[in-house]
Amino acid sequence: MNHRLHCRRPLTLSLLVCLLAPGLALAQSATPKEQQLEARVAELEKIVQQLIAQQQRTETTVGQVQAAQTAAPAAKPADDGKPKIQSTPILTAANPGTAFSYGGFIKLDAMVTDTSDGRIADGSAGRLFYLPSAIPVGPAGADGGDAYADYHAQFSRFWFSADHTTGDGDKIKGYIEADMFGGGSNALVGNETATNTYAVSLRQAYVSLTRPNGAQWLAGQTWSNFMDVAALPDSVDFVGPTESTVFVRQAQVRYTKGPWSFSVENPQTTVTPFLGGATRANSGDNVLPDVTARWQKKGDWGHFSVAGLLRQFKRLDETTSGASVSVSGKFNLGASDDLRYAVNAGQGIGRYMGFGLGADTVADAGGDLEAIDGYGAFVSWRHAFSPKLRGNLFYSTAHFDNDTALTGFAATESAQSFHANLIYSPLPKLDVGAELIWGQRSLENDLEGDLRRIHTHVKYSF
Repeated sequence: MNHRLHCRRPLTLSLLVCLLAPGLALAQSATPKEQQLEARVAELEKIVQQLIAQQQRTETTVGQVQAAQTAAPAAKPADDGKPKIQSTPILTAANPGTAFSYGGFIKLDAMVTDTSDGRIADGSAGRLFYLPSAIPVGPAGADGGDAYADYHAQFSRFWFSADHTTGDGDKIKGYIEADMFGGGSNALVGNETATNTYAVSLRQAYVSLTRPNGAQWLAGQTWSNFMDVAALPDSVDFVGPTESTVFVRQAQVRYTKGPWSFSVENPQTTVTPFLGGATRANSGDNVLPDVTARWQKKGDWGHFSVAGLLRQFKRLDETTSGASVSVSGKFNLGASDDLRYAVNAGQGIGRYMGFGLGADTVADAGGDLEAIDGYGAFVSWRHAFSPKLRGNLFYSTAHFDNDTALTGFAATESAQSFHANLIYSPLPKLDVGAELIWGQRSLENDLEGDLRRIHTHVKYSF
């Protein structure tokens, strides 16, 4: 519009001059001046013709642009409320419209440990997080020596997800997750002597299909359906109430619909040899998978869950079976407080609870297997002092009914621990925490070993 006004002003002035010029010419006599005036008028007429031609070309160009804009307006990216990183697919082999996401966290753990009956072996997982089975238990009067410190970043984690929705409304998800808790990559540098190099360790890898009616199928490795991850306390330690917690990730096929979920999962049997005490053997001779079922109710008040587990135990030709149950949940006491809890018990629950604190079975003198009964429980109170500061206090215990005529007196009878922590978040997604831990492991011969630890961490999630 401004371009047209600029073009019309000189055109109007020129036309005005042309209209006045003949009158001026007639007012004078036919003299040389008249001839000069006529020449000037002719020159002005030429300029006017040039301006008219320029105006026509401009109007034609503007009209063509407007017509093109009207016929094909500029395409605008779809606005789904999500930030756009790029407009082209990351992986061209993926289904069209697949959404990719990536995340994880960086975590530094630093701790000082004091054990009553000897040191936890260097390189043991018990030097990285609270592992009750690693607490040394020695003879009466044993001395643990001075306290010792450990620092590591092995629990740093990353995950990758690919999500696609079909035209029929089916949602397909592929998910893979890993951390650095895979041990040293080689004997030279996979230790604390030089480079602290550790291998990537697979945590989860699965694909799930969710139908429009809410039913979901899942296949791959993820948390056992017998485990309630949402009930775990807010801990600085890797797990926290380890001895009583069901903590298993394994390959499975799972079906979920509404509050119900069912799964068949990878079987494995742990066996204490006859009079083997603390020794443990693993058997993959199982024919039948572990079978689970879970019912869960959720609401603004929190959640409540009940799960069952059926297992076959097998080593060579010897078999037996067992069943376990888990009751767990979280209850919100208000905007700043909640209680979290779990009670787990059953025949042969050993592999599923406390990172195998107890064995699933024990072999008698003839090699027959007998399931070992076990049970455990924890309760946790969480309080938010402010949006940036929160604290947790929890207690955990586990017990195993070993037949000492079969296991001997060196088998773990029980373990317990108290935890208290404060976690400060100065910036979003950044946690700085400290946790005091007291743990104890007791054997069937009544010997006990204690652990005292100050565990700190810095964790940044992304």
